[in-house]
Amino acid sequence: MKFLFKGGRVIDPKNKRDERCDLLVERGKIVQVGKHLSPNGSQVIDADGLWVVPGLMDMHVHLRQPGREDKETILTGSRAAAKGGFTSVLPMANTDPVVDNRGAVEFLLSEAKRVGLVNVFPVAAVTKGLKGEELSEIGELASVGCVALSDDGKPIHNAKLMRHALEYAAMFGLPIIAHEQDPSLFEGGVMHEGYTSTVLGLRGIPSVCESIMVARDIELVKFVGGKVHFAHVSSERSIELIREAKRQGLAVTCETAPHYFSLTDKDISCFDANFKMNPPLRSEEDVEAVKKALKDGTIDCIATDHAPHTEQEKDTEFDAAPFGIIGLESSLGLCLSLVHTGVLTPSELVSRMSLAPATLLGLPKGTLSIGMDADITVIDPDETWTLRSEDFESKSKNSPFVGRTLKGRAKITMVSGRIVMKDGKITKGD
Repeated sequence: MKFLFKGGRVIDPKNKRDERCDLLVERGKIVQVGKHLSPNGSQVIDADGLWVVPGLMDMHVHLRQPGREDKETILTGSRAAAKGGFTSVLPMANTDPVVDNRGAVEFLLSEAKRVGLVNVFPVAAVTKGLKGEELSEIGELASVGCVALSDDGKPIHNAKLMRHALEYAAMFGLPIIAHEQDPSLFEGGVMHEGYTSTVLGLRGIPSVCESIMVARDIELVKFVGGKVHFAHVSSERSIELIREAKRQGLAVTCETAPHYFSLTDKDISCFDANFKMNPPLRSEEDVEAVKKALKDGTIDCIATDHAPHTEQEKDTEFDAAPFGIIGLESSLGLCLSLVHTGVLTPSELVSRMSLAPATLLGLPKGTLSIGMDADITVIDPDETWTLRSEDFESKSKNSPFVGRTLKGRAKITMVSGRIVMKDGKITKGD
């Protein structure tokens, strides 16, 4: 079908466009952007008062399939993504079995095609079985469609192995997405080490646990080259190191997640395990550093680190509960708070959630340029709504934001010219 988005605020950072105009979609592609376009047989979508932006991309999710379909599947994760306004997601490799071989990548791609909702770009494991001992067959993984490599959930603590990973991945143009955590400093910790952890009597994880590994991998990139992308950056010192590395022209990029600019370690006082994530919620100073880094571009993009867990797993003592929260359906509302409070402009936010991840991964997404796939998110930036667990498309409900009132949400998610979500309802739209 042909669609004409009429009178919306079209925000396309790639083309430096931020204006009220129309956008025409035909045969799954963007064919025209401009003022007063003729419908010419198109289905007209009134976008007055709404933003029309390149489809959002979440480059860090956990879809749990294969192995833990009780937590999430490619189907339920895709539905959650579509409802949250995401047209593309990158699932991490820590499934069971691990995505460290051709067959595992092909399974993800075939299942995503069968589901047919959002684009799924697989991330494969750096090391076989995530064991940190032997590199995966990187060339083979690249040839079948993986777009990045990561042992996310487990740091690559062997510096020599990380060196070789950077060297081999560079041969195929793939970034290493690094989960930065020194195991010896992390061991046994459950929250940020500081005043609050002392008061609560919970074992702390110092911020240097993250920054010391960030520093090591910056030095490795300086030494051997390659590209490293730092996952879920949470600490002020890590940000300082990354900012300096970028000044030096090194091929380093990074992401943060909405909880690292929306919550602090003080929020854990309720002992609710839905506030337990890895890296942990940090101090108020770290939160301010994250916001500043989003503004100045040190932090390239925002990802959710969507990590579903069952209610039984999370409904236990804080110490014993697994790390991680879901985020696909709350992310946009939380991120829009950065616009409403003046931290980011609308164009800057769209860049962090769409253009930047696509660019650093080398994917042909993140823009409304003529001829591109019609991956489009339509946003109402002013709609006020409450996040309710019963409304989740995700199989899991482990979010610390349940009950929070948010401002702004996705109204339409279009993938390759098909409307897959409209007004909160998943549709197979043609």
